[in-house]
Amino acid sequence: MNALWISLALGVVAGLANLFGGAIVTARPWSRTFLTYFIALGSGFMLATAITEMVPESLRLASNAAPMLILAGYFIVHVFEHSWPAHFHFGEETHHHEFLKPFVAQTAAAGLAIHTFFDGVSIASGFLLSNWLGTVISGAVILHNIPEGFTIASVMAAAGKGRSAGLWAAGALGISRILGIFAMAFAQKYVSYGLALSAGVTLYVAASDLIPEVNKRPGPKIALTVAAGVGMLVFFRLVFFGAVTP
Repeated sequence: MNALWISLALGVVAGLANLFGGAIVTARPWSRTFLTYFIALGSGFMLATAITEMVPESLRLASNAAPMLILAGYFIVHVFEHSWPAHFHFGEETHHHEFLKPFVAQTAAAGLAIHTFFDGVSIASGFLLSNWLGTVISGAVILHNIPEGFTIASVMAAAGKGRSAGLWAAGALGISRILGIFAMAFAQKYVSYGLALSAGVTLYVAASDLIPEVNKRPGPKIALTVAAGVGMLVFFRLVFFGAVTP
């Protein structure tokens, strides 16, 4: 099975995670504590993936261009989150007064779609380079897709839209990710640049979106859950390679 088909298969799994997150909002009330710990686990795994896998590989492949591309990837999501959508974050959206106008929810969805597009770019970039890199990137993407689907569905609910709108929006994020996979597949010669941009995007989502949500809950348990996410990557590397470094 080639890199494209593997990437598409895992992109579909990630899309299903989006839909599951959306279904949490539309089906019944859900424990915010559970979601917070799930975000904590995902944020630790994403942060470790970006810093120990994606950034070093980007520096190796893209050389002098990598630092600027990583920075560009970081700010692409930053700009869309803080300039285009009025306001959104990971977790259940409770600021209903800020989402009364439907176009605000639509621009929030568009901002998240930019992020999921680069999810697809990062998955395809990883598998074009190695099965190991593609696997850990896919794992990081899938882990944070449930809270991502939860976010977009709750935004739609806060905008006064029906339950089906939240699920459609979560599904659209999955489609955006698939488009990112195809874009990288058709631009394989730029895989080193795509990986570097994706590394910046992953850093932003982990450090600027997910960790701040985690920090809202005090106590050592939440910090240990983040550490467990980091430990998952270390464990998988030990299993695959028998050492933390190649």
